Amino acid sequence: MNLRDKLRSLLVRLYARRVEGHLDHAQVPKHIGVIMDGNRRWAKASGSSTVHGHRAGAEKIEEFLGWCTETDVEVVTLWLLSTDNFDRPQDELVPLLGIIEDVVRTLVADGRWRVHHVGTMDLLPAGMQRTLKEAEEATAHIDGILVNVAIGYGGRQEIADAVRSMLLDAHDKGVAMEDLAESVDVDMIGRHLYTGAQPDPDLVIRTSGEQRLSGFMLWQTAHSEYYFCEVFWPAFRKVDFLRALRDYAARHRRYGG
Repeated sequence: MNLRDKLRSLLVRLYARRVEGHLDHAQVPKHIGVIMDGNRRWAKASGSSTVHGHRAGAEKIEEFLGWCTETDVEVVTLWLLSTDNFDRPQDELVPLLGIIEDVVRTLVADGRWRVHHVGTMDLLPAGMQRTLKEAEEATAHIDGILVNVAIGYGGRQEIADAVRSMLLDAHDKGVAMEDLAESVDVDMIGRHLYTGAQPDPDLVIRTSGEQRLSGFMLWQTAHSEYYFCEVFWPAFRKVDFLRALRDYAARHRRYGG
């Protein structure tokens, strides 16, 4: 690292410390959703392989969760693999699945996080299904951040699965279709989502400059605030995270009122 880069790094750290010093923890979002975008473009820009980009993105996760712990965030949802990602070439998808499985194991080994899978299990390889089930069991007792790992996740698929679960539940209880139709409301459907009784995201962060949700938590983000960051996910810094929190704290959430 040359002198100019060292000075820039020092200035960024000082600025981050200043922003953090002015952060009101009472205004910090309790649930943050993260669309971790830009791994492949980061790799291309740095002359690396796509797999290297995914590994670099995976390595950022623990650091990010550490920042969340420092600022009293309670729930984090990480979108690691969408249902659409299964259409990618096998020479990219297979290594990506392995990297994601390693992420889950790393979160468990860390010992600070409570891991919960959100997504369609049936789409995932048997080995990953076992890893996710073991991760939830091994971390169920941990009183730390609840980390939702969205793997094989799609917002429309989640709503479809929630409705299917609701119908099957009513059938098992012997509820007539007419009675079910009369009783269906927003809260009933919400209870059957992957996130169940969890609070909805207060803030959704998307990296890489793209300004869309791409199907991320379509139901839960009805009243969420969004923060779109230009930087690619592997290059996401603490100062970028703190800026997102500062921006969130400055907004007045009206919830349609």
